[in-house]
Amino acid sequence: MTPQEIKDLLTGDTEFALIDVREQGRFSEAHQLFAVCIPLSRMELLVGDLIPRFETPIIVVSDTEDDFDMRAVEKLARLGYINVDLMEGGITAWANEGYELFSGVNVPSKAFGEFVEHTYDTPRLEAAEVKAMLDEGKDMVIVDSRPFEEYHRMNIPSGIDMPGAELAYRIHDTAPDPETFVIVNCAGRTRSIIGAQSLINAGIPNPVAALKDGTMGWHLAGFDLEHGSTRSAEPPGTDGTEKALAASERVARRFGVEAVSHQTALQWREDHSRTTFFLDVRSPEEFSAGHLPHFSNAPGGQLVQATDEYIGVKNARLVLADDIGVRATMTASWLIQMGWQEVFVLDGGIEPESLVSGTHGSILADVPEAKVTPQELNDSFDTWSIIDLGSSLLHDRQHIPGALWCTRSRLKEAIAALDAPPRILLTSEDARLACLALPEARAVTSVPVDALAGGTNAWIEDGLDTADGFERTVGPLDDVWYKPYEHRGAQEKFMRDYLTWEVALVEQIERDGTTQFKAFD
Repeated sequence: MTPQEIKDLLTGDTEFALIDVREQGRFSEAHQLFAVCIPLSRMELLVGDLIPRFETPIIVVSDTEDDFDMRAVEKLARLGYINVDLMEGGITAWANEGYELFSGVNVPSKAFGEFVEHTYDTPRLEAAEVKAMLDEGKDMVIVDSRPFEEYHRMNIPSGIDMPGAELAYRIHDTAPDPETFVIVNCAGRTRSIIGAQSLINAGIPNPVAALKDGTMGWHLAGFDLEHGSTRSAEPPGTDGTEKALAASERVARRFGVEAVSHQTALQWREDHSRTTFFLDVRSPEEFSAGHLPHFSNAPGGQLVQATDEYIGVKNARLVLADDIGVRATMTASWLIQMGWQEVFVLDGGIEPESLVSGTHGSILADVPEAKVTPQELNDSFDTWSIIDLGSSLLHDRQHIPGALWCTRSRLKEAIAALDAPPRILLTSEDARLACLALPEARAVTSVPVDALAGGTNAWIEDGLDTADGFERTVGPLDDVWYKPYEHRGAQEKFMRDYLTWEVALVEQIERDGTTQFKAFD
């Protein structure tokens, strides 16, 4: 397909998936606004959830410097997808047509956050103003709209973890006095803006503001952050639940959030002519304890913040669920404003008698078994050449000593770079990627190849020796987009650059012209 044909699709209502198969780090340098990153090296782990219907029209995008696009087309065919095209000329051709390319990740969601602030003039306070309020002992509460893991890493002093979709659900008991000032923060901007505006849209009586530039802005202002905090907002009591339900009803009326019955949702699940995503927007802990079959977990705040990590098909139909509908309604209201045409909340919420426990995930390939345990590797360590196919970010922090790092897409080159190994052991974070790569490795070498059971995580959990940094690598370190505070040096510069980039997205999406963000009175 030509870039022009794809440009036309982006402003229409046809269902399709535009996937960029380069590694995430390379993708983050320059990509189309609505391209979803599904790296060739991790395709089997991601594509089943992001593109659940085999008949979905798929357009593969890469660049002209490698053969990732053709390899991706072949792999998608083997996995069962029957309607796959290439974008002619790759990213270079898109740029040559004068179309916009975007840097970063989760760009549609981040651009939407800037649109929201610009459209609704969401109240915001500088770090110095919030610090002064804290020092004065003002009646206030700081709520952190990020998932617990991010909050736990660093947070504003006194902040309480309350991820995005939880805000309108839990705030009523956390700040019951209408005079209490509520400050919403995240790491940067998007979730602070969306979180604060969520509370305003929900009609809570408290004064509300976003912390401008989040924890990064706080750090850049020279103020100390807390690390390792564990404060989390409790689920609401009876009074808080009633207020949350009333708030979600107001939001549903304003933004046109519709409900769908369980019976209709079941019919949609069997409809092979359309893609429907079934998303449980509760916390991971609640989801794991019990969820409806065929639903995957997409915590509401993260679904708005990183829509392209959960939904890979543009113009698909979305069904959201939680226990009583508050979190699903709040999340649906934002997806509608982002331009999704068919967003529904499951009427009546989840039904306890039909729940299943555990996690959910579709791996569209047979995964060979890993047979070497960490202790067996440790006992015969000198007889193995180890290749780590996991995240370069995690490898840099902690890996098995002597392991060579590469992406799975460059495994053949990595094996060729080994010095006559007696046998080869593949590892990755949890072993799934390493096990998927076993047939590929065995096809290009005559030496025995196996995988580490439980992966590098199991090796670390067993308390065995680890190393950090990069000892040996094959290919560029292009698999991961590093968050500003994940860089080893010049973190302040990366933070400032990132915050400047976010603000500039408003003008860039106007030039691009393919967003369909909606403003409501």
